[in-house]
Amino acid sequence: VQLQAYGGGLVQAGGCLRLSCAASGLTFSKYAMGWFRQAPGKEREFVSSVSGTYENRYYADSVKGRFTISRDNGESTVSLQMNSLKAEDTAVYYCAADLTASGWVRPNAPYWGQGTQVTVSS
Repeated sequence: VQLQAYGGGLVQAGGCLRLSCAASGLTFSKYAMGWFRQAPGKEREFVSSVSGTYENRYYADSVKGRFTISRDNGESTVSLQMNSLKAEDTAVYYCAADLTASGWVRPNAPYWGQGTQVTVSS
């Protein structure tokens, strides 16, 4: 299984970025897909996840209303549209895949991408 995250970069506060994650080696539609992030000196935290059939989507309180997760099962990709970015969104963002029916992606999910850096300048 491979998860390849991309789309990170440097953006000013208030700006937007779109992260994507391409998956291979798994039956994509069976997996909940999610995004986590880790800021310097902090623990990895949940950002958002979506169930395999797109039924359920979850967001951390800190990103609700600003971030939108989506997936394309035909292309085996999951994306995270990030709007109204804040300095505190600066982190390495990781995509993950987990075999849960609920759509939650657990911190100990079996598959992880390599991470993509998002830096928001204030």
